Amino acid sequence: MTKHYRSILICGLSLLLVVLFALDLCVGSVFIPLSRLFDSADTSAAHQIMLDLRLPKAITAIMAGVGLSLTGLIMQTLFRNPLAGPYLLGVSSGATLGVAFVTMAASLLALPLAGGGTGIVLAAIVGSTLVLLLVMAIAHRVESNVSLLIVGMMIGSVASALVNVVQNFSNPDALKLFIVWTLGSLSSVTWTQMPLLVGFTCLGVMLCITLVKPLNGLLLGENYAHGLGINLRRVRLMIVVATGLLAGCITAFCGPIAFVGVAVPHIARGVMKTSEHGLTMLTSALVGADLLLVCDMLSSMFTYPLPISTVSALFGAPIIIWIIVRKK
Repeated sequence: MTKHYRSILICGLSLLLVVLFALDLCVGSVFIPLSRLFDSADTSAAHQIMLDLRLPKAITAIMAGVGLSLTGLIMQTLFRNPLAGPYLLGVSSGATLGVAFVTMAASLLALPLAGGGTGIVLAAIVGSTLVLLLVMAIAHRVESNVSLLIVGMMIGSVASALVNVVQNFSNPDALKLFIVWTLGSLSSVTWTQMPLLVGFTCLGVMLCITLVKPLNGLLLGENYAHGLGINLRRVRLMIVVATGLLAGCITAFCGPIAFVGVAVPHIARGVMKTSEHGLTMLTSALVGADLLLVCDMLSSMFTYPLPISTVSALFGAPIIIWIIVRKK
């Protein structure tokens, strides 16, 4: 594929992002014209819905799509596994454990705690950060990427087991609140929380960009990358940090969102016909943002919106099945 056609594809995906962003603001259980958003004199309920609900939700969809897609891409390169994803190192399980503890504590102490409350967000950030620090400490001592992968999976399993223990002692109200969070939602991020989400996401994206050359070296194998002078332990640590920043922050604000991080990198590589990370990172970011905007529109068309993780699974699962069948 020539450079000219790749440029056209990038421009097309960027234009599609703008169109989908505008449509996401208009589409919902009730259609609202886009012009209502820019009318500063409009004080109607429709204007408030677009400004305070749909606009932050659309921005959150873009942030989540970009962050999860990039973490999936770098994890697949690090572990040389086409089914690796952003939650492979137990970051999501740590966030889930933090939320489970907070919801149970709130129920036992009879404290009010809204589904999108700051307490849940902080608990998820603390839980994912603790797991990330543990994985980073182990990454210093473990040489093999496969061993690090197994360690991450075991940490995730322990966290999931502790979540089950917490659920066993929770009352029905706390359990319902926790289950609603695990289904995933893009509508819980307020304008007050938005700078934190955007800031962490941008920081993680910039860290991913600095990893382009080392990741290209890893495509040819660890021995070749070492021969090029790439510090594999440092690169692996940076990948772990980027994954923790992006996956942990997005999980904290939106809940676990399935399949996006696993499926989108394959779409990007298939569209660009290359594994060069400079192109696949940009394409993954655009495709991930486009995909989550589409999922958000589909989920919000119903009177009772569907969980975003459910809709994304309908897109991601067939792609993963196709990957397995093609690889035999």
